[in-house]
Amino acid sequence: MAIGWAARAGIAERSVRDRFLRPMLGMPGTRLGLPRPGRRLHLSWNYWWQAHLLDCLVDAHLRDPSEDRAITALVRGIRLRNLGAWTNSYYDDIAWLGLALQRAGGPERALTAIESRLRSGWTDDFGGGIWWRRRDDFKNAPANGPAAIYLARRGDHAWARATVDWLDRTLVDPATGLVWDGIRPGETVRTTYTYCQGVFLGACVELSLVDQAARTIRAVADHLAPDHVLPGQGEGDGGLFAGILARYLADSALRLPAAEADLARSLVLTSAKALWRNRVTTLDGPRFGVDWRHPGNPGRDLSVQLSAWMTLEAAARLAHSGGPDHPRV
Repeated sequence: MAIGWAARAGIAERSVRDRFLRPMLGMPGTRLGLPRPGRRLHLSWNYWWQAHLLDCLVDAHLRDPSEDRAITALVRGIRLRNLGAWTNSYYDDIAWLGLALQRAGGPERALTAIESRLRSGWTDDFGGGIWWRRRDDFKNAPANGPAAIYLARRGDHAWARATVDWLDRTLVDPATGLVWDGIRPGETVRTTYTYCQGVFLGACVELSLVDQAARTIRAVADHLAPDHVLPGQGEGDGGLFAGILARYLADSALRLPAAEADLARSLVLTSAKALWRNRVTTLDGPRFGVDWRHPGNPGRDLSVQLSAWMTLEAAARLAHSGGPDHPRV
């Protein structure tokens, strides 16, 4: 008998927590995610991976609030490992942490510091938009998309809308509707990453821009996932990309009109079925692959496992809203 999406998300959660979550340098009252299991110290600092770990813990708490998930300890560990600061030089990293802290009920001083830094990254170069990082010449969707979502959730819909409008006129492919990566002097980088679609979609949903959101969902289905399974993009940072898109597809399925919602729902659930079917079972829980379309090749990095967990949480949210909770896979 197949188990439901909520149970599967719980299994993925326990696997990630057991293998990756540890006190920072052994300090009581702190937690951080290890980049790979088996490592004892948090020497490699993947700031934005921790933000998505925090987001996944919030997802799990909303799904099942019955246990302590050390959310406060993770927030404390992130700040301490970041040398007492909430921000760094990358505007996309900052936006991701801001979104996770918003959902986790993080301290207002952190949210204010992040908002201020994001606003400081906007310039008129290339017609607007926020830089990817400080003192750089590159503006991209991975910084501007989550910043727009963050600012919209902070109540500044005008600034969020200006950011989405800049993305729409600067980085959306008129032929396919897909969102390109970014722009620098003399070059538009036309790579189409899954998470670029996700953050643009999430911002459109926050601002109730139904036409732009629907266009993006159709573009994903037609050009990135014609079989409705989101593609993998390796380990490292790329391991998170598909899960980010799945998160915002789930938001779309819950908040858009029926036709668009149905397609978004199908992309999430079909991807979740594939990643679960193609998992590798081990004594310490499942390990999910770097490409959900194929069996085997499990990822070692926290990013890959978070992406799968995030997608299973997205499927559980959709099932809780009234969709199928017992997929036959």
